[in-house]
Amino acid sequence: MNPYASSVVISSLALGTILTLSSSHWILAWIGLEINTLAIIPMMTKTPHPRAIEAATKYFLTQAAASALILFSSTINAYALGEWAINTSIHPVSASLLSIAIAMKLGVAPFHFWLPEVLQGSSLQTGLILSTWQKLAPMALLLQLSQSVNLNLLLSLGLLSTMIGGWGGINQTQIRKVLAFSSVAHLGWMVAVLKISPQLTLLNFSIYILMTSTLFLTFMSLDTNNMYELSTSWSKTPTLAAFSMLSLLSLSGLPPLTGFMPKWLIAQEMIKQNMTTFALVILLSTLLSLFFYLRLTYSMSLTLAPNLTFSPTTWFNLPTNLLATPMVLSLLLLPITPTIMAVV
Repeated sequence: MNPYASSVVISSLALGTILTLSSSHWILAWIGLEINTLAIIPMMTKTPHPRAIEAATKYFLTQAAASALILFSSTINAYALGEWAINTSIHPVSASLLSIAIAMKLGVAPFHFWLPEVLQGSSLQTGLILSTWQKLAPMALLLQLSQSVNLNLLLSLGLLSTMIGGWGGINQTQIRKVLAFSSVAHLGWMVAVLKISPQLTLLNFSIYILMTSTLFLTFMSLDTNNMYELSTSWSKTPTLAAFSMLSLLSLSGLPPLTGFMPKWLIAQEMIKQNMTTFALVILLSTLLSLFFYLRLTYSMSLTLAPNLTFSPTTWFNLPTNLLATPMVLSLLLLPITPTIMAVV
């Protein structure tokens, strides 16, 4: 992409997100979301491939429909209560419509169908932006709505997302689709605990961003797009493959890694709220996700390619060394859980 064009696109992405994060008015928040949507499309279509064009079209139509629903529901709220401010009380109908629209923007089930297809049609770099940066603005709006939304709606969306995210990823061989269903499952945990404890949703979201960024950067460094290509990673970069295996297990939520922390705290909070059955079901649904994480782990670390590779080891290259900090953070944050909880 032309350097001038890419600088405009990146600046627009930053502007859209910052505008939504800092706005207290629904129209300003909507404008920020629209700038965000329009800014990412040139990045998706920079490779003129039919799959990329299809992904960009699906993304645009879904995000435009969600934005229209946000505008419609905020107008209903202004008509009913005379308020355009985000942080004031919201009409119950508007709150439900807004939460559905934001769920559509984030890719929460059952509004998730666009996410695997869009990620599969995009490059790993664009997929990283879609899975992390593009979720900041909608999640900020959802956190501000946390006390106005319907608890039963959020619990239903959360449970459905964790089950569909786990079930959908089981049969996938493409890494980007696996990470898309992983995103759906993690968003389910965030949505389920949103009304009960917004702080835990924010903590879960931050750790999800950290771990997903680490894995995307790893796969970009290894230049792999599917499970079969992962089998050569151990012979090329054994150190990176070993740490990547641990990162995948952390994303699945296994102790004693970082990814266990949000699941543990959310399950504990739900049991405190006398929602033991719900906590049990949502924890059991995580076993579905665990299966495909273990498949990736097996392909990456316990499988060797049938032929010898003579490519030099790449662990000491500069781009790979940049992975050290996010990799360590995505593995070793569990011991400082009490400190994090004291800050939160």
